[in-house]
Amino acid sequence: MMRTVKKKRGFTLLEVLVALVIIGVALAAAMRGAMSLTSTADYTRQKLLAVLTAENRLLELRLGRDRLEPGEALIACEQGGVAFLCSQAVKPTPNPFFRRVEVRVFRQDDAGNRSQLAELMTVMPTNQ
Repeated sequence: MMRTVKKKRGFTLLEVLVALVIIGVALAAAMRGAMSLTSTADYTRQKLLAVLTAENRLLELRLGRDRLEPGEALIACEQGGVAFLCSQAVKPTPNPFFRRVEVRVFRQDDAGNRSQLAELMTVMPTNQ
């Protein structure tokens, strides 16, 4: 009488461990990608808010009735709940009735380091 040997079905412990390692590596790569996208989205939001801050500052100067005197100023400004530091420089032009205005927007971290997020320049009348 011949005995039939039934094959056992299933996975060995080694196969299960290899599969878990592969899944773990794939999940770690996916998490790293997700974190990269999150930080990129936050940086893009800050850049957008910085550009809006610079545009608003130029519009304030354009609509203001104050005379544009050459010089530089550092102004604290906020947009969308984010605190920025605006550097405004008014420089003379060859035409005495116009001034060159540069606005730079910085983000200051907790260590006091500044990173420039936006820079806009325009030429405006002196508002005499």
